[in-house]
Amino acid sequence: MLPSYDRDMRILDGGLATELQRRGFPVRDPWWASAALRSVDGQAMLRRIHAAYLRAGATVLTANTFRCNLRALHRAGLDDRGAAAMVASAVSLARAAAAGTEALVAASLAPVEDCYRPELVPDDAALRREHRWLADRLAAARVDLILVETMNTTREAVAAVAAARETGTSAWVSFVCTRDARLLSGEDIADAAVAAVAAGAEAVLVNCTTPADTGPALDRLRDVVEVPIGAYPNLEDRAGLPPATPVDRPLPAVMGPAAFAALCRRWREEYGLRIVGGCCGTRPDHIAALRHELDPRSTQSGRR
Repeated sequence: MLPSYDRDMRILDGGLATELQRRGFPVRDPWWASAALRSVDGQAMLRRIHAAYLRAGATVLTANTFRCNLRALHRAGLDDRGAAAMVASAVSLARAAAAGTEALVAASLAPVEDCYRPELVPDDAALRREHRWLADRLAAARVDLILVETMNTTREAVAAVAAARETGTSAWVSFVCTRDARLLSGEDIADAAVAAVAAGAEAVLVNCTTPADTGPALDRLRDVVEVPIGAYPNLEDRAGLPPATPVDRPLPAVMGPAAFAALCRRWREEYGLRIVGGCCGTRPDHIAALRHELDPRSTQSGRR
């Protein structure tokens, strides 16, 4: 069993879009969560959300770049210059929140099309070009690491990790899974993880996956890669909703902070997780409970 707490553990923040919705900010097509970067009020709200997660105990803050890939921002009406400025703004907000702390600033590098639609993944040339565009901007903004997340195919995960590593920036990769430890494409997460590590991923995680489906995926990962593994599950209660249907309102969580924290601790002890946090449906209270579960002595503050 691992010790009750150690400084090598990394605690991710929780759902950023979830917090925007809970604060009354719309998250819908074509801007999604990037809409908050377009106004003074939205930027102020993002700063408050980053600060709330830091106070809760997160040691990694993820900049709001999930929908800042070139394809998404072109569709929303921005040119390359405007898209680059939006990326820089997202990173600067997270960096300002983390100033004076030991927290890392990560930036999201998500699928260029749809994280739940593996059949829409474009050809290899488009993947290389578009992921490298965003990776270059993130590196220029001096993020501590690029979080290649919510990947639904091995092919795009490898392309995105390679693009990130070519900039000289550290990269973690995270997959969205369904039952039986498989990506939404049907590929075995073990095979995907090995390929991503070969491309340069320095950690492998599972995200935006139900708690029930996360465990089997972690069980597959623990024996196939030597890099750290981690998880940040989706806690949204989507009962009665079609799979992967966007809903522009906050959904209730399937478990409260204490149950979430206890689950993450069990995963940590059983699978040796080094990185834990939350995805959609998690809030600062979930991260605070997680931090306290891992370190009962903590003051639930990211400043240490």
